[in-house]
Amino acid sequence: VQLQASGGGLVLPGGSLRLSCAASGFSLDYYTISWFRQAPGKEREGVSCIRRRDGTKYYAGSVKGRFTISRDNAKNTVYLHANSLEPEDTAVYYCAAGVHSPILSSWASPGAYDYWGQGTQVTVSS
Repeated sequence: VQLQASGGGLVLPGGSLRLSCAASGFSLDYYTISWFRQAPGKEREGVSCIRRRDGTKYYAGSVKGRFTISRDNAKNTVYLHANSLEPEDTAVYYCAAGVHSPILSSWASPGAYDYWGQGTQVTVSS
């Protein structure tokens, strides 16, 4: 069972990236998948979530309207489309998978997830 996060890089403020979270060894469709990020000296924070079964989506307030999460079951991959990037978005981004069905108040709790990808660096700078 493995999650592989990719797609990070260096981008100018206002630019866009598409992060990918590919699974091997299990079907992402049966799991809740979330993206977290961690900047130097800060705690890991939830960015976005797509809930198992019904596909309900959650977003952190700081990215709502700029980031979009989606799932491609055929490719067994979850994407995070990050638009209008700001320097404050600079962080290592991780994807995580869990068998729970979280609600608005619980999706961003890292302890609820069973599997984690290795992280991909996003740097927003001019």
